Amino acid sequence: MERRLWETGAAIVVGMDEVGRGSWAGPISVGAAVLPRHRRVYKVRDSKLLTESERESLFERIAAWCDAWSVGHADAAECDYLGMAAAQRLAAQRALAGLGVVPDAVVLDGPWDFVGHRRTLPIIGADRTCLSVAAASILAKVTRDRLMRSAAEHYPHWWFEDNKGYPGPRHQAALQWYGPSSIHRRSWVFMDGLAWSGLRRFERPDNQERLFEPH
Repeated sequence: MERRLWETGAAIVVGMDEVGRGSWAGPISVGAAVLPRHRRVYKVRDSKLLTESERESLFERIAAWCDAWSVGHADAAECDYLGMAAAQRLAAQRALAGLGVVPDAVVLDGPWDFVGHRRTLPIIGADRTCLSVAAASILAKVTRDRLMRSAAEHYPHWWFEDNKGYPGPRHQAALQWYGPSSIHRRSWVFMDGLAWSGLRRFERPDNQERLFEPH
């Protein structure tokens, strides 16, 4: 993919991928990676196909390998106030701004153009077929996982070091017992099950339909 774009005159090709969209807590994060033309790092693949330890061991090598890379975030409050689509676009804008280069083409994983660049290629399964997107997926996943492990020190009751904010039985039990933390997305449907505490699901100020993102 990168070679084909380079041959058409796109000197700077950015691969991008998101992580955290289906999480109940923490940010949505978008990784962006620009690969060098003449150097390769082996074993790079979609982050979902790697274990946590494999991703961690690859992270520094990939970061040093890339000509430029960045991870942009939109935090839980921004996910609530903006909605997930707008929050993902915001995280992508922050990732691109952090690169320090101007892309000639952007390759995205999935069918939706959440960047809006003049030359964007949304491709289903790009994280498995496009090397820069696979690199971006690992950079984004490791960066977000580290943020959630750090958050676990301040919010020990929700097991963020294990679940990284994603749904699971222990996470659900913690929500029932302790309610949401300050980094939970309070516009999501899990809030409806916490009505006994007097809490209600957050509704966006513009009165648009409340968010529901199934995992």
